[in-house]
Amino acid sequence: MQIGSERIATVAAAPEVRLIDGRADRLDERGLRQRARSISGAAGAQYVSRSYRHPYALVAWYAGPVGIDIELVEPCDAAFARSICTPAEIVTWATLADPHTYFSSMWSSKEALAKALGDAVSYDPRRLEAPMLWPAGRAGPWHAMQLTVVEGHVAWLCWRPRSSPGVGAEFT
Repeated sequence: MQIGSERIATVAAAPEVRLIDGRADRLDERGLRQRARSISGAAGAQYVSRSYRHPYALVAWYAGPVGIDIELVEPCDAAFARSICTPAEIVTWATLADPHTYFSSMWSSKEALAKALGDAVSYDPRRLEAPMLWPAGRAGPWHAMQLTVVEGHVAWLCWRPRSSPGVGAEFT
């Protein structure tokens, strides 16, 4: 479903998610943030998470803890990979078909989890297991889902469900 410049992702028993494309309304960084805040405020949910990568923003809300993140896939190096990986997550760079997308996605999944846990800056990514590696997108009570957003970007959603989770999400 399209609502102005926002697209809505729906998944049974999962958080509500909106992708805002600031280009449609010629929003600068400040305007994009204001739009995202107004959407999340209007939702009236107890838990809200927002992420920005101008010209895009993602907003998620839910009845339980939720975190969302969007990242532009940019070149990264082995030092960056080491700075975000747990010892078990370290892989040989040469074995990856697209290391830039892989590590951007790993970072995004960890950022979404850290936000859902309460405060993204207080979590060391080298101590958080990447939700992108969770079997079936689950770890204990937590669920994670990669979102297909816009070309050249990766996005992740993490939440603690109220009930059994739905499967699959797409923007319509």
